[in-house]
Amino acid sequence: MSESGLVVRHASRVIEAVRGELRNSLAPHVAKSWDRCLTEYGMQPGDARATAVLEATQLRERQQRMGELLGVARAEMESLYEQISGSGYAVILADADATILHTITDPTLKREFRHAGLWLGALWDERHEGTNGLGTAIAEHAPVTVHRDEHFMGYNVNLSCSGAPILDAHGGLLGVLDASSANCSDTRLIQRHTMALVTMSANLISRFHFLHEFPDAYILRFHSRPEFVGLLHEALIAVARDGTILAVNESAMAQLGHPDRSRLVGRSIESLFQFAFSSLQQRAATDPRTIWPIREVEHGRRFFALVRSREQSIARAPAGGAARAQPVSSAVEGGRRHVIGDPSMLHSLNCAQQLFGKRVPILLQGATGTGKEAFARALHTSCAWAGKPFVAVNCGAIPESLIESELFGYTRGAFTDADRHGRPGKILQSSGGTLFLDEIGDMPLTLQTRLLRVIEEFEIVPLGGDQAITVDLHVISASHRDIRQMVQDGDFREDLYYRLAGTTLQLPLLRDREDRAELIENLLREESDEATPVRIQPDALHALLSYHWPGNIRQLRNVLRTAAALCQDGTIRISNLPQELLDAAAKGAPPAAARELPIALTPSAAESCCRTPLDIAEHSALLRELERNRWNITHTADALGVSRNTLYRKIRKHRIPLAE
Repeated sequence: MSESGLVVRHASRVIEAVRGELRNSLAPHVAKSWDRCLTEYGMQPGDARATAVLEATQLRERQQRMGELLGVARAEMESLYEQISGSGYAVILADADATILHTITDPTLKREFRHAGLWLGALWDERHEGTNGLGTAIAEHAPVTVHRDEHFMGYNVNLSCSGAPILDAHGGLLGVLDASSANCSDTRLIQRHTMALVTMSANLISRFHFLHEFPDAYILRFHSRPEFVGLLHEALIAVARDGTILAVNESAMAQLGHPDRSRLVGRSIESLFQFAFSSLQQRAATDPRTIWPIREVEHGRRFFALVRSREQSIARAPAGGAARAQPVSSAVEGGRRHVIGDPSMLHSLNCAQQLFGKRVPILLQGATGTGKEAFARALHTSCAWAGKPFVAVNCGAIPESLIESELFGYTRGAFTDADRHGRPGKILQSSGGTLFLDEIGDMPLTLQTRLLRVIEEFEIVPLGGDQAITVDLHVISASHRDIRQMVQDGDFREDLYYRLAGTTLQLPLLRDREDRAELIENLLREESDEATPVRIQPDALHALLSYHWPGNIRQLRNVLRTAAALCQDGTIRISNLPQELLDAAAKGAPPAAARELPIALTPSAAESCCRTPLDIAEHSALLRELERNRWNITHTADALGVSRNTLYRKIRKHRIPLAE
């Protein structure tokens, strides 16, 4: 059928649905939106496209109106795009009027999205574009998915959109975040996954705004489960210096069972919880990192809380987007020793914590040696089942003839030379805890079928057995191979991929991380005892920081371990480093002579500690956009929606070197 024929057919369906014949087959938000478009706005689904676009000066005014939140949103969009890149998506930020302020698009698809009217300054409210992810999320004040023929206008039926509102501390609308696909082959299942990621990113931006909205307030953070305090779904209450509640977030309303903000804002915090306001002040001043139990006044329900002043709440917020609280348990802090302060690593860990705590399976992608198992262990220690087993299986290291018995176990006499008592497999051993399937891309196709059945049914049948055993699974898988490409090539089951990839996180190469100095410090600390810490001279540190690290963290650890063993008087000198590093160091000039410093006090580390989270986020976003545009200043400026002069100022501000 021709495109014009499809539009006519779609228009007939829309009119029939609004009149009532097909209304029950539509999602409620779609039915309401179609009704608004037809009866309230007087639109016709068969009309030709007439995209309304603001002038450049008006667009800049709207961008400036968002202030620093625009920079935070851009950084969060970068992280979101990394998770869905390659799927044909554009990530879009619009203001409260559905005016597009910023986009991140696959360079190969820019023409398609521009043809669809998704460009800077375009107005995508329902009055202009009918039912769509941006405009309908604003109209409904809630996350929505508008999938292909759910769009009101016939010319938009090739789009699939997921939009989520960004709310201020009082529940008002700041803007909307959207991921739109022009890929006709995407499914509703894929769109549900995308919707979850978009909603989480929008909530993170909202949370950043909440934490920055009240500079003189105390922030009470609480949840009914202690492991969720400090994470995305925690409740937030801003408390004035006189004990009056200034604002509450959506999670606080849900936790307390108050759907109306007006019933909470303006009350004394003492009328809500069974503690004296003076004790809250004291805890904020002396013990801001310890969780303590609190009880609600009305029903006596118990919660777990942290309280901090505004400065404490945001001082340790990582870069890469909205402020995210650090995990509160020492186990989690220990698990973070390989995450440190790199924006992409911090975002990945915090994103994974939100999802894995809700049993969403995680797929880690990254080159060999990037720390996938260490990341998985950190994730395990942050969950409610941290006390249960963490069972790691390297699917690429076990011979194919043994991997089935290793995973699924076997009964007595299942095969020749089998243990006479039988043996439980790794899956059963991990029940209740975490199963880490490393190098999942190397699993044979025949076993992929069995694993899929286990994940779907939560039951396992050992080799030689006929009784199914129920298992409680929490799965993290990892691979250095591109699993999505393997699916396309027929080397990996598509249905298993979607079961394992509740979300996919890409771990960066060591040379791309911004926290290499801090990572070296932590690894050195692990290789020495506290009484005699290993120190490092500036020229040796420069050589380590300048090297390209093809073996990533694994190679770095081995180099530091060897250097620490060879060095004299507890000081690593450049002569203690391997020849390949010395050859690389010889190509670049070392830093100016400086006094010997412990690694923790190196100038680069000290400078990094003094930078604000917003500075680090902006620096990271600039680098990513410059690299994506191959360091073309004109293209990068266009992608960021700024002038070339502004971009040059930002580059100078962050001391980003440009190639001559």
